[in-house]
Amino acid sequence: MNLHIINVIIKREYLNRVKKKSFIWITLLGPVFFAAIALLPSIIMLATKEEAKKVAVVDESGLVLPYLKDSETINYKDYSSSSPDVLKSNLDSIGMDALLVVSPLDSVGKTVSVDAYSVKPLGVEMSETIEGKVNDALEAYRVKSYDISGLDKIMKDVKTDIHLVSYTMDESGHEQLSSSEVYMIISMVLGMIIYMFIAMFCGTVMSSVIEEKSSRVVEVLISSVKSTELLFGKIIGVAFVALTQFLLWIVLTFLIVSVVGGIWGFDKIAASASDPSAGMTRSMTAGQDQLGGAMNSTVDLSSIAGAVAVKDSSSSAVTDSSSVASNGNEAAAVLSTLRDLNYTELIIVFILYFVLGYLLYASLFAAIGSAVENEADAQQLQIPVTIPLLIGFFIAFYAFKSPDSGVVFWGSMIPFTSPIVMMARIPFGVPLWQIALSVIILIATFGLCAWVSAKIYKVGILMFGKKSTFKDMWKWLKQR
Repeated sequence: MNLHIINVIIKREYLNRVKKKSFIWITLLGPVFFAAIALLPSIIMLATKEEAKKVAVVDESGLVLPYLKDSETINYKDYSSSSPDVLKSNLDSIGMDALLVVSPLDSVGKTVSVDAYSVKPLGVEMSETIEGKVNDALEAYRVKSYDISGLDKIMKDVKTDIHLVSYTMDESGHEQLSSSEVYMIISMVLGMIIYMFIAMFCGTVMSSVIEEKSSRVVEVLISSVKSTELLFGKIIGVAFVALTQFLLWIVLTFLIVSVVGGIWGFDKIAASASDPSAGMTRSMTAGQDQLGGAMNSTVDLSSIAGAVAVKDSSSSAVTDSSSVASNGNEAAAVLSTLRDLNYTELIIVFILYFVLGYLLYASLFAAIGSAVENEADAQQLQIPVTIPLLIGFFIAFYAFKSPDSGVVFWGSMIPFTSPIVMMARIPFGVPLWQIALSVIILIATFGLCAWVSAKIYKVGILMFGKKSTFKDMWKWLKQR
């Protein structure tokens, strides 16, 4: 192969594509999309806080109403003396948004039923808040019904809120805080990005080959250069386009996030993103289990109650300080993890696996494109090539659960899935020998696939008027 000719083809492919309006628009809109993914959830959370809802309460049990305290989002008003049926049809006239009806207490089951009526469906957060208040009221009633002195204090003392503090150690034994959640997010994002890039730009190569073949431009090109030179020039040229677009996306996304964050306020965005109460659902299971254990215990509850009473004055302070310390540890772990990530390794490995993964799949997609005359005919031939790519994506999506499991390990070694799966493993730490072995296998597989694709491309690019099959491609492969 003539390297000068390949260089000319690379320049032609690169300049033709970066000058297209579609490339410019995608390059400009891509960062907007990525910035929206990063910022939009928090901005929407800030912008969609509802005005306080007014809820009429008919508490026939007499237990729940004292626990229904007004908040920023819900205001309660006691209508227990009114008929629920009358209130249902007059919510607007009394200025209420919803009606909450609590049934009389079931003395046997020590429970109540709760029904809500409103013209518009209640939001999830509002429903969960009301459920939590009712559960708190019933839990307090059940504890009190045992008529054991100090039992409520015992229950508070029994409950714990322990958070695991995770440290990672380097070879020298140095410890540093780490957050598994940060590793999980980075793992999923890297796997998704490399899958998206490989699929997108390999599809570009195939479309380019089909376009040149269907327009008969390829006949003119083949008369001047070898088919293998045209194939590899096209693949490498599109690779440079992909890297250019990727680097521009990084820079522009960073600028957009910085500008929007500066205008909107990073503090507000961070506060909304880290709101610990968002989407939380309460449960009484733990409290009931603990209560059952306390009742079945042979421990002298009166003596425990006395001990709890003595230290009760300090228990709330301990709980508060524990909560603050826990939140502080979590924040510190996130910051420590982000600070100590080896970004140089991440970038180098990403570019390495993207380039090699792209070259592997681009050679296969180019061979498929050479065998058909339109993209509709290429759908069937794409399936065997696309399936390994999808398998790699699904393995990578769950790699954070067990990054060293057998499936994930072999997924990072098998060349058709390794570009995606290995990137998902990298944040959790991968031995250098595994990365080296994976890269060597990937390079060797690319060399084999490139040779196979070149033979198919050489024959298929000049075949017209016939819908090619895998059987035809096998025959072309055996030709000298």
